[in-house]
Amino acid sequence: MNEQGRIKKQLYKNMFYIYIVFIILFLLFDVIIYNKISGSMYKTVDEQLDSEVIRYSDSDENHMNRKDNPPPNSQNFDEKETKFQDVNPRFICIIRDSQGKVTNQDSIGRMYERYVTEVDFDSNNLENKYMVKLDNQYNYRGITIKHYDENGELQYIQLLTNVDGEIQALQTVSITLIAGTIIIIVISIIASYLLSRRALNPIMESWRKQTEFVQNASHELRTPLTVIQAKQELLLQEPNKKIIDKSEDINISLNETRRLSKLVKDLMILARSDSNEVVLEKKNTDVDSLIRNILTPYIEFAELENKTVNMNLNCSKKINIDESRFSQLVVILLDNAIKYTSKGDTITINTNYTDNKFYLEVIDTGIGMSKEGIKHAFDRFYREDKARSREKGGSGLGLAIAYMITTLHGGVIKIQQNQPKGTKVIVKI
Repeated sequence: MNEQGRIKKQLYKNMFYIYIVFIILFLLFDVIIYNKISGSMYKTVDEQLDSEVIRYSDSDENHMNRKDNPPPNSQNFDEKETKFQDVNPRFICIIRDSQGKVTNQDSIGRMYERYVTEVDFDSNNLENKYMVKLDNQYNYRGITIKHYDENGELQYIQLLTNVDGEIQALQTVSITLIAGTIIIIVISIIASYLLSRRALNPIMESWRKQTEFVQNASHELRTPLTVIQAKQELLLQEPNKKIIDKSEDINISLNETRRLSKLVKDLMILARSDSNEVVLEKKNTDVDSLIRNILTPYIEFAELENKTVNMNLNCSKKINIDESRFSQLVVILLDNAIKYTSKGDTITINTNYTDNKFYLEVIDTGIGMSKEGIKHAFDRFYREDKARSREKGGSGLGLAIAYMITTLHGGVIKIQQNQPKGTKVIVKI
C-alpha cells in the first residue's frame, strides 16, 4: 500500500473513532435530558401524593367512608351525563382493612368494578411510590400508607393519581430525542469526516514537504557528486599528467566538495530543527558590537566588487540571544545581499530597539524578488532563479535556516520589495 493509501486508511479510522465518541456523548446527553425531565415530572406528582398522604392520614375514618362525602379531588359521576366506559378519574383513594379488603366501595362507586379490582395490594410495600396500569390504558402513580382509625383498627390507604399526561409528555420528549439523535448521527458522520480530515491535514502537509524535501535534497546532492565523480574519472584516464595540467579539474572538484559539505551541514541543521534538537544558549549580548564584527570582512569583500555597505547600528540595549545562531542569521542575510547585487549597488544594515523589540534590517538595491518569490522565499530549496542561484553557489536553504533561527528566538522575519529596486529583509525579536 502506498503512502496516500495509508493516509486514507488512517483518515477513515480516525473518522470512526471520532464518530463513536460523538454518538456516545449524544446518547449520554439524551439519557440525562430524559431522566431530568422524567424526574422533574414525577417529582411534582410525588409531592402531590405526599400532600394527600398527610391529608388522609390526619382525617377521620367516618369522613373517609361516608358515601355523600367522597375524598378530596375524587369525582362524582352521573349515569345520565357520563358513560361508564368513558370514566378516566384523575385521583383515586382506596381504603383497605387489615386483611386488604376494600372498605370504601360506596365512595369509589362505579369505578370500583372497572378500576380498583385491578389494583394490586402489598402490605409490605408501604410509603414507596409505584406505578399501576388500569384498564390497560390509564397509568397511575400510587403510594400505600398504614393508618389507624378512631377505634384503633389498622387500615391501609392507597392513593393513586393519574399520570397519563406526564407519560404522554415523556413520550413526546422521547420521540423528539430520537428524531434529534438520528439527525445528530447524520451530522456526526459529516463532522467526523471533516474533523479527521482537518486533523490529518498537518500530517499530509508534513508528508508532502518531507517527500519534496527528500527529492530536492537528492537532486542537490546528486549534482556535486556527479561533477566530482566525472572529474576524478578524467584524472584516472590520464595518470601521467602533472597536477598543474589538471589544476582546473581539481579546483572544480574542490569547489563542489565544499558546496556539498555546506549543503550537508545545512541539511543537518534543518533536520535537527525538525526534531526539536536545537538548543539555544542565550545570553545578554551587545548586538551592535556583534554585527559590527561580522560586517568587517564583508565590507572589504563588497568594496572589492565596487559595492557599498552602510551601517546604521542604533540598538542601545543588550539582547538575550544565542550569539552563534544569531551570527549565522546575519551571515546568511549579508551573503544573500552581496550575491544578488551588482557593481555600484548599496547594502544597508539597520538596527534599532523600539517597544521592547529588537529590529534588524538588511536592505539592498540588487535584483530584488517578485511577489511570488517573496511568498515562497522561506521554503526549503526554493530559488526564484535556479540557474543564477546555482552560479552563485546557493542551495535554497539559507533563508529557511534564517527563518528557523528567528523562530527559535521567538521572533519574526519577513521580506519586502525595496523601492525603487532591491530587497528589504526585516527581523524582529
